[in-house]
Amino acid sequence: MLPMDVGVLKRAARPINRNESRESISMKVGYIGLGHMGRGMALNLVKAGHEVTVFDLSEEAMAALVSAGASAASSVGDLTKSVDLVFTSLPGPPQVEAVVLGEGGILENITEGQVLFELSTSSRELALRIHDAFGKKNAYMLDAPVSGGPAGAQSGDMAFWVGGDREIFDRYVEVLKAMGDKPRHVGPIGSGTIVKLVNNLTGQIFLTAMAETFSVAVKAGVDPLELWDALRLGVIGKGSALNMLTGQFLPARFDPPAFALNLAHKDVNLATQLGRELGVPMRLANLTLAEMTEALGKGLGEKDCRIYLQLQLERAGVSIAVDPEELAKRQATSPGQDA
Repeated sequence: MLPMDVGVLKRAARPINRNESRESISMKVGYIGLGHMGRGMALNLVKAGHEVTVFDLSEEAMAALVSAGASAASSVGDLTKSVDLVFTSLPGPPQVEAVVLGEGGILENITEGQVLFELSTSSRELALRIHDAFGKKNAYMLDAPVSGGPAGAQSGDMAFWVGGDREIFDRYVEVLKAMGDKPRHVGPIGSGTIVKLVNNLTGQIFLTAMAETFSVAVKAGVDPLELWDALRLGVIGKGSALNMLTGQFLPARFDPPAFALNLAHKDVNLATQLGRELGVPMRLANLTLAEMTEALGKGLGEKDCRIYLQLQLERAGVSIAVDPEELAKRQATSPGQDA
């Protein structure tokens, strides 16, 4: 269970008029970290008409932003003192800790009412520590990692997964929209980091699975391009794998089955048998088969095949059974919209 926000602070701030366009809301914004991601996002803030001050260890990176209309700060502390809102986009936890909590960093120079959106892919533990430290100075920190890559940072085709105080998110959402078109509040502090890490982990696990399945098919004689093109016609290729969770796993409805476990077990067993015949290691496939076999042993063969996923939830000590009506509502909204 995620910790709830602590010490929610009320202070005077200019309310955003929802009838104003994002271009008409000009703010003093600081941006620290002008790498592949930060450069494009900071430039979009300048284009949106914000008064942007930047800092980076690379003088060349700062010069590029200055030529576009930003101002350059001489240090993290000077930047923090000159703006109302700070964004950081840094390589990882060591850099985040140094810039935010280190000597001469943001915490040391931040004042009551200031806000930090920490955009880096960092750790939840560090986000909680920064949040608590800011609270002691009557300031706000929200973890807001991004997804979209350098191209998205330049074009604005970008997701922001934001954890922290919802009121602060709402107050500055138009500034976020100047950088990316899909800002979304996902829960209390740390939630943004969790979503980002799980997103990246899911992608890498999926790629590992693809390498395993392609290896057995190609060794069996199928052309890899023909295989890729053919798979696009099936369930996996027609839509996001996330769609495979909506009918059974998320609402915990496994009866009546869309595809029975005993039939899916037979298919996976035949696929692993093929791998053994060809001498192809199939670690993920064998793990999946073992999970399905365990579920069969529990007498669940006539249930939907996704019921074996419940074994992992049981081991983790969690349960998932979302409201079907709320799920349908979320499915009906466009990605990036708050349901």
